[in-house]
Amino acid sequence: MQMDEEKIDDAVLALLWLTLHDGDRAWKGFDWDAMDRLYKKGLIANPAGKAKSVVLSDEGLKRSEELFRALFTRST
Repeated sequence: MQMDEEKIDDAVLALLWLTLHDGDRAWKGFDWDAMDRLYKKGLIANPAGKAKSVVLSDEGLKRSEELFRALFTRST
C-alpha cells in the first residue's frame, strides 16, 4: 500500500494543535519522519532535541488549527 505523506503530515500537524501549550509549543510524540518533514516545510522548529515539545512557527500554528478544525470537528 502506498501512503500519502502529505495527508500524514496534515494529520500530524492537526494533532500538534490539539496538544498546544505555552502558546506555540506542542508535544512531539509523533512519527519522526513526519516531524522531520514538517520541520523541512518550516512549520515547526527542529524536533531533534531533548525537549519533549516542539515550537510551531506562525505559519505552523495557523495551518495546524485550520487542519484540526477541518479534519476533526463537526459543523452543527
